Amino acid sequence: MAAMEPGAPGMHRTDSLDYVLVVSGEVTLELDDGEQTVLAAGDVVVQNGTRHAWRNHGTEPCTIVGVAIGANRG
Repeated sequence: MAAMEPGAPGMHRTDSLDYVLVVSGEVTLELDDGEQTVLAAGDVVVQNGTRHAWRNHGTEPCTIVGVAIGANRG
C-alpha cells in the first residue's frame, strides 16, 4: 500500500505483472507514449512490464494498493 502526496516519482518499469487498486483519492497513470488516464477510488489497473508513472496532480493524498507478481515482459 502506498500513500501518494501531490507530486510523484518518475517513469519506471518492473519485470512483473502488476495489479493496482486505487483505494482513495485520484491518481493519473501516465504511459511513456504520453497517454494519461485519471483513476479514482475503486479503479483497478493491470499491467505487465509497462513503462509508466503514477502522478498525483491533486491537492489531497491518494492511496493505492498493489500486488506485483514476477513475470517476463512479452
